[in-house]
Amino acid sequence: MQNDLFDDALPPGDAGKPASGQAPGADAARRAAVQPAPTPPDLHALATALPAQLRMGASTWSYPGWDGLVWDGAYDASVLAKKGLQAYSQHPLLRTICIDRSFWRPLTVNQYVTYAGQTPADFRFVVKCPSVITDALVRAEDGRGREANPAFLDPALAATAFVQPTLEGLGDQLGVLVFQLSPLSWDWLTRPAELFARLQALLTSVQSQLISHPQVIVAVEVRDPELLVPAFADVLRATGATFCLGLHGKMPPIEEQLPLLRSLWPGPLVCRWNLNRRFGAYGYEDAQKAHAPFSEIRSPDPHTRMLLARTIAGITGRGQRAYVTVSNDAEGCAPRSIALLAEAVLEAAAQAPRAR
Repeated sequence: MQNDLFDDALPPGDAGKPASGQAPGADAARRAAVQPAPTPPDLHALATALPAQLRMGASTWSYPGWDGLVWDGAYDASVLAKKGLQAYSQHPLLRTICIDRSFWRPLTVNQYVTYAGQTPADFRFVVKCPSVITDALVRAEDGRGREANPAFLDPALAATAFVQPTLEGLGDQLGVLVFQLSPLSWDWLTRPAELFARLQALLTSVQSQLISHPQVIVAVEVRDPELLVPAFADVLRATGATFCLGLHGKMPPIEEQLPLLRSLWPGPLVCRWNLNRRFGAYGYEDAQKAHAPFSEIRSPDPHTRMLLARTIAGITGRGQRAYVTVSNDAEGCAPRSIALLAEAVLEAAAQAPRAR
């Protein structure tokens, strides 16, 4: 079915150059707005059949390699970064997006307003908290820890640099706030009680700001397997937050993370499928080289896809919401991975009654 879902109707061309036979000025028109790719009927049918509580999307959207999948032709990455979100949000399977860039630097209210203005009212955003709050270290440009971060898990800074701007800028379109804790030093890992107390204070403060925004899910993602313990679940339960499944080379496979999520039931699912485990804990650069230009599945991971689909079907089948974002680094092409995952969700949902 996958070949039917994506009809590569438009051949790739040189971004910034008119295609053969284009009228003069056509390129300027293309730069004014990014147009969505035509959607095959089978893709619409697949999207319509999915649970309404499920929202899937990518980690960002500025990929020229999605020509024919998301875009109607070839565009420069810089054009897509500025103007591609509107076309992205018209894809029937892409009902959310993860704003990753906020992790590297806090964004302004106006930047969030711009994002919201490019998407329909029923589109939702998953937004990552800036690392200045969730990283225990101040890092040099090469990523190495330089010194202790005095703002680590600071509730006041989280309010002013993250929660308030996202609420003001995105409004009802804000779906999930993700607090991804960067890999911790051994010093912190040997003091879990202090770490969890600080995390609980942060999450309590965040939830107090969301009283009038019950649609917003607060999720915590970690990059240290040592934190997948009952005390972590206790903090999440006490603060009304959830565990974000972080499918990444630094973390155990999905089946080893699911017990913590089950301990929080009932509740929503937030999952970020970030990096194929075949590339290891620090394999982003290798994954990028192997997968570019991100137009096809090159590192299939049917095991993760199957278990994730079963998890989605089980949670949404009981009326809970699910947000799942997928990176190109998961299998090579996020839109194609999402289509395959959608098919697997429907198959898992169909099998669920027989499994009882």
